Amino acid sequence: MVQAKKISLPKLKVTQIKSVIGTKESHRACVRGLGLRRLNQTVEVEDTPAVRGMINKVYYLIKCNG
Repeated sequence: MVQAKKISLPKLKVTQIKSVIGTKESHRACVRGLGLRRLNQTVEVEDTPAVRGMINKVYYLIKCNG
């Protein structure tokens, strides 16, 4: 049996700085998809193209640190 090596992707810290009230439903879905639930909450997400796309879509609601 061969064991697969786990590759750890770089992490990004994402913080919600604005409320999602009054935003488009798809933008709210992106914020939730990033794992954010409330203001000033910070989460660490993997640096993948899908996550980068969500960050670009809701750039005005969040702050991202590499």
